[in-house]
Amino acid sequence: MGRPRHAPVSRAEMTYPRGMERWSIHLHKEDFKFSAAHFLIFPDGSKERLHGHNYRVAVEIEGPVGGEGIVLDFKEVKPEIRSLCAELDEFWLVPGEHPEVKVDHRDDGHTEVVYRACRYLAPTDEVVVLPISNTSSELFAAWMARELDRRLGERFGAGAISRLRVSIEETAGQHGAFEIDRSGA
Repeated sequence: MGRPRHAPVSRAEMTYPRGMERWSIHLHKEDFKFSAAHFLIFPDGSKERLHGHNYRVAVEIEGPVGGEGIVLDFKEVKPEIRSLCAELDEFWLVPGEHPEVKVDHRDDGHTEVVYRACRYLAPTDEVVVLPISNTSSELFAAWMARELDRRLGERFGAGAISRLRVSIEETAGQHGAFEIDRSGA
């Protein structure tokens, strides 16, 4: 016959099979941002002009809830995200793994970046060469997710995170995202 339509739900009725329950924290703070210059290389080999964005970062972390009733402490995760943003803030971001981008850190304190017929010269301390093949928001998200996963794994242990998603917005309404999923779901 079942429970009457407006009867209170019992605790037993709220319990789901173990694989159906998932917990996560979401972090999207005003100061999770970085400003950076880049140029994107398209599949046909053309590229954008060197320009910049004010990127915004959002993070979702899924994992088991500990005895204290939390996945991870927000106060311990936020500094790691801010640190990663600071590592990219106010730099020219260069794809170090693109097969046609050549980077030369010169002895005179400058870095020369060459892509096909285009040559750029900038102070070395203003250039960050990332281990990515292009400077898309999707690959920025992948780099940041992998680095955040590594740092949080060292801090909280390997089993603390079952899924990590990083989203990087380059302009309002458009973002790239990357996810690491260990949940097996």
